[in-house]
Amino acid sequence: MSTISFKPKQVTKRITSHLQDRSSDVIMNRFGLTADARRKTLEEIGKKYNITRERVRQVEETAINLIKKSEAYKKEQAVFDELKQLIHSLGTVVGELELLTHISADKSVQNHIHFYLTLGESFKKHREDEHFHTRWSVDDEIVGHVHDSLKKLYTSLNDEDLVPETEMIKKFFDSMGALAEQYRNEEIAKRWLRMSKTISKNPLGEWGKTSSPNIHTRGVKDYAYLIMRKHGSPMHFREVADAISKTFNRKTHYATCHNELIKDSRFILVGRGLYALAEWGYKPGIAREVIRDILKKDGPLSKDEVIEKVMKERYFKKNTILVNLVNPKYFKKNKNGLYTTFN
Repeated sequence: MSTISFKPKQVTKRITSHLQDRSSDVIMNRFGLTADARRKTLEEIGKKYNITRERVRQVEETAINLIKKSEAYKKEQAVFDELKQLIHSLGTVVGELELLTHISADKSVQNHIHFYLTLGESFKKHREDEHFHTRWSVDDEIVGHVHDSLKKLYTSLNDEDLVPETEMIKKFFDSMGALAEQYRNEEIAKRWLRMSKTISKNPLGEWGKTSSPNIHTRGVKDYAYLIMRKHGSPMHFREVADAISKTFNRKTHYATCHNELIKDSRFILVGRGLYALAEWGYKPGIAREVIRDILKKDGPLSKDEVIEKVMKERYFKKNTILVNLVNPKYFKKNKNGLYTTFN
């Protein structure tokens, strides 16, 4: 299904009909306008004609200039106007791959559209760099504004930030400042965000820095982190493994999951096979050590207060806490009946 009203192959045939055979062949092969829809390199074409890569580039450039000066090209301006209007409707600047796939899933059609973008005076190509993927624009003012805002948005993020999509869009629009109402559109915002190489979203649709393992998941431990963060409370490693398999369609063995959780400091063992995220405030250690650290930090506490605070940090059975708390080797009651440590 295509979103354009014209037939690309017919348009291309009309605007290249005046070219000499070799020039036409170079254009067809360089832009993948042949039956196999494969864009050939300068070297491949050079070998065919026994000419240098630089000479192929010169032939290509000359052919493009001849097309732009031709009457056939001028007669097809409605095609270029339609593409310009389409890019405007997508936000005036859009990633090349996203633009081409939006127009058609057919690789051949995509190659013809790429050819027209190269020809058209209204279209400006921005090559891939450290910040952005390759993109095309039709409005220099808007594209500069979008580029600056995406960079500003990136610097506002911490390495571990995970931002829901609706919140990320709001943050993005806030960084854009004054913006025409026609562009304050969620789909346009998502399209602009996807141009960035430094900001991405993870498989659960949360946004953050591309370099973060929370976004660019590299293995079981990263998937486990996303699963547990979404779950919001401690999980048994078997539950985590099952959730990874179901959510990400990635078969995960229980033993593998358990081993990864043990090795990663983001996870805390809080019970028999039960893990929590360290960022939730859970601490490692046996019951006695957890009680001791709480009493040292908060001072003398009643039995109920100790149980309540320990349960916030570890998943111990209530009886396990009590058995340790009444052990006179480690804890004592003061004159007010509150528990405290010996030092």
